[in-house]
Amino acid sequence: MVKLLIVEDEPLVQIGIRSMVNWSDYGIEICDSAKDGIQGLASIEKYSPKIVITDIKMPQMDGLEMMKVCRERSKKLPVFIVLTSYEEFSLLKEAMKYQIVDYLIKIELNKEDLIEAVKKALEMVQEVQNLEYPDIATSIQSNQSFYDKFFIKLLLNLFESEHQKRMQANELNLDFQADCYVVCHNEIVEYSPMWEEEDKNRLLNLYSSTIQMIREMTKKLISCYVVSLDTKHFSVIFSLSKEQEVHHKLLLSKVLSQTYAMVHNYFNVNIRTSFGRPCHSPHHIPEAYQDARQIFALVTDTTPILFYENLSEDTSSNYIFNMSLFRQDIIKAFEEFDTATLTNIFSQISDIFKNQQAYYLQAVDAASNILYLAISHLPNGEETVSAIFSEDPTGYRSLYKQTNVEQIIQWMFKLHKGLCQVLTEHRKNYKNHIVNNVKKYIDSHIEEKLTLTDVSSVFGISPNYLSQLFKKYNDMGFSDYITNNKIAKAKVLMAQGSLKLYEIADKLGFESSFYFSKVFKKVEGCSPRDYLQIKLKY
Repeated sequence: MVKLLIVEDEPLVQIGIRSMVNWSDYGIEICDSAKDGIQGLASIEKYSPKIVITDIKMPQMDGLEMMKVCRERSKKLPVFIVLTSYEEFSLLKEAMKYQIVDYLIKIELNKEDLIEAVKKALEMVQEVQNLEYPDIATSIQSNQSFYDKFFIKLLLNLFESEHQKRMQANELNLDFQADCYVVCHNEIVEYSPMWEEEDKNRLLNLYSSTIQMIREMTKKLISCYVVSLDTKHFSVIFSLSKEQEVHHKLLLSKVLSQTYAMVHNYFNVNIRTSFGRPCHSPHHIPEAYQDARQIFALVTDTTPILFYENLSEDTSSNYIFNMSLFRQDIIKAFEEFDTATLTNIFSQISDIFKNQQAYYLQAVDAASNILYLAISHLPNGEETVSAIFSEDPTGYRSLYKQTNVEQIIQWMFKLHKGLCQVLTEHRKNYKNHIVNNVKKYIDSHIEEKLTLTDVSSVFGISPNYLSQLFKKYNDMGFSDYITNNKIAKAKVLMAQGSLKLYEIADKLGFESSFYFSKVFKKVEGCSPRDYLQIKLKY
């Protein structure tokens, strides 16, 4: 049995991790639990666990320091799965140095994500034990999930704001300084249908190996990033110079033809590829990707690589279903748990394809877009969507088994029905849940400068929506809540007597002691000095 250690200062989270999974089914035993990094190091020395699930922020010694000590002791094991309350990319970036497997957000933690992370950890443990240079291999693999999540959000235009996108790109050291970007959508084809029915693991291994070879080969030939999408599809974002842009079709055709020939020789699979129009800003990458997806219906065995520019305007427009017209409304419906709007959108999309029965691949594309949006924007999205299709052996991926437009519309109807049930059940509770977690976040970061934009980006929702939620589900607005909490903290610091007023003002992020005094008087009805004098009398 592989030993697993839990390092987490919240008892309920410890209990949840212990009970969420039948660990023996995966050859794992929980050897111990610890409430901080100091106890965690002691347990690591005592039990030698191969996997550690650890929180980042804890008293005494945090998870980052604990991982750092482990690596400084030249320990390549255990491998770490990191827990965090929010997507704090600055901390996660630091954690990457210590060969973490994955990170899990506590408020979104579910069984499926936990199992997926643990499976990655088991694979990494095996690599560390078997490979001659495991530290290099695991570092590459652990970083992959962070970059994949970022690029999937970029391709599908799922960032709430340019600020959020820039912030996460900076944390991942992505500068986006290329002169030109070209995006392609790809599908792995011609695998044996028997594999899907008789051996899912063999199909998944085939897909994983194919993607890995493509990733390794293309990066040697040209600057690019390969993004895994699902069990049959992936995307490639190419970064080109001005010189490369001039002959980009010839260059990219040569790179992919060479790569795909090698992949076919190894795995006996073929790849179909469609390219969107070149763009000169990362801001337009989602549009380029949409181009690629829209013309994919025209890719054939005889024309396995297709460029958008090679099509006439009439031809390309005949195959375009513009999902971007619905995207923001779908996201808003998910955020506001609005079943009426969601029903209207599904009806419009279904009507479009009922009248265009020949648009099979575009119907798949539309359904895929809605699926990705649901997984990305709903609480526990992956688990929620999986539950809707739990009766099907292949789950929500049964979409790719549908053979005509009518079947896809039926699949969408099932997704719609399930989503409406979920939205109805969670409408009020989840909104309260968001506000409560935002308040907890503010309370724990009260000494920092907190803005509506920054806090909303942490929770993956729009600033306007967070502001509306606060007004509706709290007794005061967002800014007033922060101000009142800062003043409450100031009163605690003043009572302790170890800091001067200007030091307290600086510590709590006020622009000046004068502004601090002005805000304090507005909240408390007296200046900080008057407050101290009154306090001293009693």
